[in-house]
Amino acid sequence: MRLTVRIAGDTDRRHVRACGVLMPLFSLPSRGGIGTFGSWAYRLIDMLCESGQRYWQMLPIGPTGYGDSPYQCFSAFAGNPLFIDLDMLCESGLIGVDELNRDWGADGTRVDYGKVYSGRRQIFARVYERFFAETPPDFYNYCDLHRQWLDNYALFMAIKDSEGGRPFTDWPEGIRRRTPAALNEWTDRCADGIKYHKMLQYLFSKQWVALHDYAKRHGVELIGDIPIYVSPDSVELWTSPHLFATDKSGNMTAVAGCPPDGFSPHGQLWGNPLYNWHGMRKNGYAWWIARLGYSLQLFDRLRIDHFRGFEGYYCIPRGANDAVVGTWRKGPGYDFWSEVERKLGRLPIIAEDLGFITPGVTKLVERCGFESMKVMQLAFDSREESQYLPHNYARRCAVYTGTHDNSTVLGWTKEADAKDVAFARRYLGAETDDEVRLGMMRAAIASTAETCILTMPDLLALGNEGRINTPSTVSGNWQWRASEGQMDSGWQVWLNEQCRLFGRTAKGETDNERN
Repeated sequence: MRLTVRIAGDTDRRHVRACGVLMPLFSLPSRGGIGTFGSWAYRLIDMLCESGQRYWQMLPIGPTGYGDSPYQCFSAFAGNPLFIDLDMLCESGLIGVDELNRDWGADGTRVDYGKVYSGRRQIFARVYERFFAETPPDFYNYCDLHRQWLDNYALFMAIKDSEGGRPFTDWPEGIRRRTPAALNEWTDRCADGIKYHKMLQYLFSKQWVALHDYAKRHGVELIGDIPIYVSPDSVELWTSPHLFATDKSGNMTAVAGCPPDGFSPHGQLWGNPLYNWHGMRKNGYAWWIARLGYSLQLFDRLRIDHFRGFEGYYCIPRGANDAVVGTWRKGPGYDFWSEVERKLGRLPIIAEDLGFITPGVTKLVERCGFESMKVMQLAFDSREESQYLPHNYARRCAVYTGTHDNSTVLGWTKEADAKDVAFARRYLGAETDDEVRLGMMRAAIASTAETCILTMPDLLALGNEGRINTPSTVSGNWQWRASEGQMDSGWQVWLNEQCRLFGRTAKGETDNERN
């Protein structure tokens, strides 16, 4: 894959205290039922500047399928067209303002994906007609530059559209197995659909680049989130089954998950394809090198989800009903990351090393020089001393109050074990639930961790109405949206004060220096 890899200029920095906010794009206010690259994305960057923040962390921004999870995308390279801002399309003359007046969902605090998908589909069909009536001159340059992934992705999505959205494993045999005759036939049959999906990626890219440039000019770095696995219904598995644990017919022989524990007695059966690490090693991990390199063209830093899978991964036989029968297999380890560093340089990575962590995982994170993750909500187990308590942190880590999979802090105070909440109150010097919320964020900011990331729902003092995802549930997730009133509630004043007090402002100014 042809890439111009841009690595953040200060990837070798050490002990830079900075702070940021986790806010999914889909959670921003906007017209059209879902957050986009529009005015509120720019306004959030302004707010981060006002509050002395250095980072905006997002969730994965790829095109989502059934279940709407950003961790189950049709492509590891493409962007989600739902994030294309419709008002910006109006400004460019591709649609009229009156075309936006439709039902985007009854509840403005939740994404109604059904209505968002159908409404966008109708609007994008009109955009298609106008776009190719007067095609921008740089469109074909964009297609040529990204053809290594874009051609396959556009064909994959065009076939999926013609097949009623069915997963590629249910497609007709010839195209499912990509025989030359079937590829020629379907490429001709889906010519308009291929152009349509290339157009959407072009529009996504134009708006993304403009937003990223604005963030850079204002001193805000964007942190991307990279799922370790691809979706079982992805263009990667369709086009390159040899990169995964598959048989001669391209069918998965094993899938990903995690073993039983105190929270999941049957474990978790994720169903993602596992990598053929032996085969990947033979060609220098080229696919992963391309993926990471491209991701660092989009973002300034990366959070790698389920990083422990590089040290060891849980392998579940295909067809199993649960994760009980799985076994641990050795991952590529440092051999992989040394090759990545040789090709791309030292990368600015936060390693999500939560869950079942062994000394080998800890050693790999440290050897790579990456930041490990600490989550404040996991710290207050009243039965034992926790590595997640702030006084136990090493500097080289990133502390979060919670992640996309956690309750909000206010939600945690309602549902956690009473002894754990009582311990948190003692540790934080808090009496009320809201004092626990403020105390947990303040402790994270005050900690020795180099990076501190607070979630927007916690800053907005939301209970579990602001929860982003509940693992092992199949509905009601990835839907939370902030209202304009909530975003304008003045949270940045408190945040700026705390970051000044504890030396985390983006400009490096503290209260001591100011006074």
